[in-house]
Amino acid sequence: MTHASKKSLKTLVAAAAALLMSAPVLADINVGVSISLTGAGSGLGIPEGNQFKLWPQTIAGEKVNLIVLDDATDPGKAVVNARRFVTEDKVDIILGSSVTPTTAAIAPVAAESKTPQVTLAPVGVPPDQERWVFRLPQSFAVMAYPLVEHMKRHGVKTVGFFGYTDAYGELWLKAITAQAEQAGMKVVISERFVRNDTSATPQALKLGAANPDAILIAASGSAAAMPHKALIERGYKGKIYQTHGAATPDLVRIGGKDVEGSYLVSGPAVMAEQLPDSHPSKAAATEFVTTFEKAYGPGTRNQFAGHAADARLVLEKAIPVALKKGKPGTPEFRAALRDAFENMGRTVVAHGVMNWTASDHGGYTNETGVMLKVEGGKFVVEK
Repeated sequence: MTHASKKSLKTLVAAAAALLMSAPVLADINVGVSISLTGAGSGLGIPEGNQFKLWPQTIAGEKVNLIVLDDATDPGKAVVNARRFVTEDKVDIILGSSVTPTTAAIAPVAAESKTPQVTLAPVGVPPDQERWVFRLPQSFAVMAYPLVEHMKRHGVKTVGFFGYTDAYGELWLKAITAQAEQAGMKVVISERFVRNDTSATPQALKLGAANPDAILIAASGSAAAMPHKALIERGYKGKIYQTHGAATPDLVRIGGKDVEGSYLVSGPAVMAEQLPDSHPSKAAATEFVTTFEKAYGPGTRNQFAGHAADARLVLEKAIPVALKKGKPGTPEFRAALRDAFENMGRTVVAHGVMNWTASDHGGYTNETGVMLKVEGGKFVVEK
C-alpha cells in the first residue's frame, strides 16, 4: 500500500469514528413493574405478570426493559420497589401496583422523582401526586354507574355494602352511596372486612338482619368469594352484586354454586366474544384474549391481565411522541411521556375507550362498564 493510500485510509477511519461519536446514542426504555405476585393480591398480580411476559421487546422501535418486582401485596415493599426503580434502575415509567393500597404507596415516590406512574389498580391520591398518576382501571364512579342502573331496572330500593376496610372499600362506598341516592335508592347498612380475613360471619349476620334488597360486595380476586359465600350460608335471599375487582375465574372457582345468579360489573376485555361488533373495544379485547389464552390456556383471561395488556397499547401511542422531546433515561423524557399521556386523545383499549386529559387521569366514559351474570359457572353478558 502506498503512503498516499495509507494516509487516505487513516482519514476515512478518523471520519467514520467522528461520525459515530456525533451520532445520537439511543438508550433503552426502562419500565419498573411492581405487582403482587404473592400475598393477598396474588390473584391479581399473577395474571398481570403473565401478561407482561407476552410484551414485545421493542416499542416504537426502541428496546424496552421490563423490571418486574414482587411487592407481596405489602405497601411498605411497594415503596422499596419504587425507590429502587427511580434510584438504581433509572426507570422512565412505573407500572403498578395490583391493589389499591400498594398502588397508593408508590404514588409519592413517583411524584417526588417526577416519574409517570400508570396504575393497574384504581386509586385516589392527593392533588400534589395526581399530576404523575394515570389510571388504567376504570374509576369507581364509572363502574358504579351500570351497577346502579341495573339495580334500578330490577326494583332495588335499599342497598347493603360489604367491602374492604382499606381505600378500595372506602372509595367504592363513596361512589355507590352517591349514585344510589341520585337514583332514589339508599345504602342502609355498611359492613367491612380485612383483605386477609378468613371469615366474615358476624358482618354477614348483620347484613342479613337488615335485609336490604341488594348487597354490593367491594372486594377483589379470590377474596371476593369469601363474603359472598358467608351471605348465602347465613340465608340472605336478595340480589348480590360484585365490583370489577371480582371479574376473575377465582370468583366462580371458589364461590361455586353460592355465586350462581349473582351480578358483577366488568370492563369489556374479558367478554370479547360476547361484545357486539359495534363495540369500540371489540378488536382490542379479542386480540388480548386470543394472545393470552394461546399462551396460558382457555378460560385464563381476566380483568387484571387486561390492564397489563392495555399498558402496552398506551405506551405504543405515547412513546413515539415523547421521543421527539427527550432521550430515555432523562428527566426530559419522563416529563414528555407524562405530557404525551395527557394529550394522546381518544384511545381504544381492551377495557374501553380512554381519553386522558390534564384534568382527568382516568378518562373512561359511563358506557365502559359491562354487566355480567354468573350462569352455569361462567360469566355471561347481561342483555
